[in-house]
Amino acid sequence: MATENTLPANNYPGTLHTLPNNVFAFEPSKPLVRSLDINTLVWVGGMGDTVGSVAYPFTIAQSLGPKWSLVTCSLRSAGPAWGVRSLATDAEDMASIISHLKERRPGGKVVIMGHSTGCQDCMEYTVGTGADKRPSVDGVILQAPVSDREALENELPQAFKHEVDQLALKMCQEGQDKDAMPNRLTGPVFGRVAISARRWVDVSSPGPDHSGADDYFSSDLPVERLKGTFGKLPPSSPLLVLYSGSDASVPQVNATALLEQWTSLVKESGGNIDDKNGGIVVGASHNLNNNPGSVVQDLVTRVVKFIDRIDGGFGGNSSRI
Repeated sequence: MATENTLPANNYPGTLHTLPNNVFAFEPSKPLVRSLDINTLVWVGGMGDTVGSVAYPFTIAQSLGPKWSLVTCSLRSAGPAWGVRSLATDAEDMASIISHLKERRPGGKVVIMGHSTGCQDCMEYTVGTGADKRPSVDGVILQAPVSDREALENELPQAFKHEVDQLALKMCQEGQDKDAMPNRLTGPVFGRVAISARRWVDVSSPGPDHSGADDYFSSDLPVERLKGTFGKLPPSSPLLVLYSGSDASVPQVNATALLEQWTSLVKESGGNIDDKNGGIVVGASHNLNNNPGSVVQDLVTRVVKFIDRIDGGFGGNSSRI
């Protein structure tokens, strides 16, 4: 879901990587060793996010070792454009950025980190359609993975959500999937953002099958569905999950049980997951903007320790984190 706080303006010196199709990545400046083996943490924001709208990635950037840099992505879905894009186009844009980085740093590792809907993007990138054709990554971090469907169910009256869902489904069936939904229906949650019928279906994921493309993290998804997502994560891409303990975007779900389920599925399928550094970040809001420094530092420390374990050789087919 959209971020809940506005970040005060700051100046962040760095490098802007520009790519085709209005895609770019910003790399904050920091001391790095002179090497072609520089590793990169690729950070992807959520709905409505732009470069700099979430503060903690810049703290992570300065906390990583001298062989690790961080880039924050600006995809075609950045800002209000998310309503007319999709996880599939986000994965394409991520592949473009990662290919660019691998060309510039041929000996370096790449780890992807998603925030909010950026978590769905990371899952789509690694296990979605066409994942085998995208550049591989050496790790995946999910920060604040939430279910947009459950959030909408929590915010909207059931009859109202059903009305919006049915209109969106009808528009898709009639070939109007790229047309914008009436703002009188989408505005109560998302404000004046153009949202196509297809993106509404993807995000809202109407029942009974809940097949929306964005529906990776709902607490009621059947195990067989999760086996096709968490169960497909490649062993060479270890997973770290950081669930915000005070996330206003999350309805009443048992976060501990949810994390245990995801962890078990990854392990049972032969994947790697860091359940030492992963878990619930106590006191963390959705995007940690304006959170106490101790809460932000908790998140940053977990990320840095995970990166250290990636550096130590974890994530191969024969090792478990």
